[in-house]
Amino acid sequence: MENLTDHAYGEMVKKASPPSKSFRDIPLAFLIGGGICTLGHFFISQYERWGVSEEIASPAGLITLIFLAVLLTGLGVYDKMAKVGGGGSLVPITGFANAVAAPALEFKSEGMILGLGAKMFLIVGPVIVYGVASGVIYGLILYLFKLY
Repeated sequence: MENLTDHAYGEMVKKASPPSKSFRDIPLAFLIGGGICTLGHFFISQYERWGVSEEIASPAGLITLIFLAVLLTGLGVYDKMAKVGGGGSLVPITGFANAVAAPALEFKSEGMILGLGAKMFLIVGPVIVYGVASGVIYGLILYLFKLY
């Protein structure tokens, strides 16, 4: 490949890339993501029907969603759901649980410390680091400008 121009490279990429199926993918992502959110709301409502206070029902519903996401990841169902629903499966709470559980399961054969412990946060580690750093910066801004 001598002196490949940007245009020629773009044409090669176009030929090698599968065509986008947006008309199918977008509605499926909406249905999967919406289904996860609806399921979360269902759990919260169900806990409230069982007499749990609203203050406790919301965290209980989220914990239930996290448990289900990890369980479905372990059973291999979440990956199949993600193949169908694409970005819809990245609803923050369940997507994060999946992103922690998947590497933990994948590397468990390497042992508890160097496998499970070291690799569990392989994907979500940067999210945690930058999330905490952003929170500290936001807190400092609020404190310095007395916006609290």
